[in-house]
Amino acid sequence: MDWKLKKKYVAVLESETGYVKKVWGTCNTVCLAYPNYYRTGMANLGFQTVYKIFNEQSSFLCERVFLPASGNDAEFVSGAAEMVSMESQKSIAEFDILAFSLSFENDYPHVLKMLALAGIPLLARDRPDSYPLVIGGGIALTLNPEPLADFFDLFILGEAEETLPQFCRYFEEARHLNYDRRKLLKSLQKKINNIYVPGLYEVKYSAESRIQSIMPKDAGLPEKIKIKHIKDINAFCTEEVISAPQTEMEDMFLVEVNRGCARSCRFCAASFAYRPARFRGKAEIIAAIDRGLKRKKKIGLVGTAVSDHPDLIHICEYIIAKKAQAGIGSLRIDQINEQIVDLIKANGIETVALAPEAGSQRMRDLLRKDITEADIIRAAEILVEKEIPNLRLYFMVGLPKEEEQDIDAIIELTRKIQHHVLQNSQGKKKFRRITLSINQFIPKPATPLQWCALADVNVTGKKIKKIENAFSQEKQIKVIHDVPKWNYVQALLSLGDRRVGEILLAVNRLEGNWAQAMKEVNINPDFYVYRQKQFDEILPWDIVDLGVSKKALISECRKALEET
Repeated sequence: MDWKLKKKYVAVLESETGYVKKVWGTCNTVCLAYPNYYRTGMANLGFQTVYKIFNEQSSFLCERVFLPASGNDAEFVSGAAEMVSMESQKSIAEFDILAFSLSFENDYPHVLKMLALAGIPLLARDRPDSYPLVIGGGIALTLNPEPLADFFDLFILGEAEETLPQFCRYFEEARHLNYDRRKLLKSLQKKINNIYVPGLYEVKYSAESRIQSIMPKDAGLPEKIKIKHIKDINAFCTEEVISAPQTEMEDMFLVEVNRGCARSCRFCAASFAYRPARFRGKAEIIAAIDRGLKRKKKIGLVGTAVSDHPDLIHICEYIIAKKAQAGIGSLRIDQINEQIVDLIKANGIETVALAPEAGSQRMRDLLRKDITEADIIRAAEILVEKEIPNLRLYFMVGLPKEEEQDIDAIIELTRKIQHHVLQNSQGKKKFRRITLSINQFIPKPATPLQWCALADVNVTGKKIKKIENAFSQEKQIKVIHDVPKWNYVQALLSLGDRRVGEILLAVNRLEGNWAQAMKEVNINPDFYVYRQKQFDEILPWDIVDLGVSKKALISECRKALEET
């Protein structure tokens, strides 16, 4: 292999704390792949947790691989010798299992790129038993695994802490016997919850390209993949395993405080995919904090509803008493009070993120945000009175039933916040900036708005431009946003079925040229992105049963659209 690459990996490992290196030849081998750059992957707590679970199995060895850094592709010529793991610098094609952790749909093309760089056949049906078993998991796949179905042997959906050790036991048993991949996959599909082997299921389509059925090919296989959720998250430690410099959250030791969210905002997958809302006990969190403080002086509290934790104030007070800092990603607007802001300030936090999501009450009601303009203004006032110098506000555009006046409402609400901020900051530490983060609404599977179409990206781009222009002369207000064309791609990968895999193959062959790929493949991507779905049609992700009834989601969707 390239000696420069080996030297680089050795240097990275020397800078890390907590990585595991086991002896080759005595274990079942797993290469855990994050299809993005090292600095991003190492900030992902789910990725780190899976690494820990695999290595906790006495007969398993788990190492890591990441997408080659931009500009370094020359180091990774096509061929199995060059796409190597970090810990042992072994070709990823030599491992027994290649496991991808996927949190974001836009990383899907990187999966194919990494397989190709390793010389591993892209399609599962083309891979003989001599190649690794390619498995995948993560929130993106849990919501809708179908666009990647043809490339994976197996998906482990939902929460991994209970399912992954079961998978390991069955895999090891199969290896001791006459290893037959197809027999193993069929056995796993029958015996373990949360497992989905897409090759064992057949999808039929109507003349109108809608799905007619998704059925198991053999008797005895489950008709739906039932996702079992962990009842007691205190039974597991979910915290940073490997601490590393030059990562996105290098200064914080990450600790999970909760899963799920009871708020049930209609656009948010976390509210529906990880039900019920569960909070880790204070004692378990404190123990994790104590472990983290041996490495770092800042604790990142991670979860989908951190500010709803009943002991959040006590947990923050404990961290401060240890002369350390607590990092909290964002706060629910209706949870902000003087006590929590005093704690934020004591932790040295200078920017607080708030998510009104919409400027008008009409749109907030559609989203079921359960907050008013008065709540938003009051939260901003408390923050500024306590001398927090920066606010970050999250808004969505391109919502169902959105009108021009709803875009105007974002501008008006921002101006009101600015006015109140300046009024309340007189005689105090100077207020610096309001950052508006404007993102296009993308319908997500398993939510009440999953039937909605994506708004036209060109029209949405003009709405974003209108907001930008409204504040172009304001030095104190900065507008940031994503690129509309990538919203289209994300929606395609979020809402697509197995046929979208053909587009992914073309994108890989054309080295990332999406426009050309969509021209060459005889599939209309607008069918998935811009089409309003019918309540009675079979959706690609209906094969996965997350425990939320479709009837309840339809009821919520109807309420949302009718109330506006």
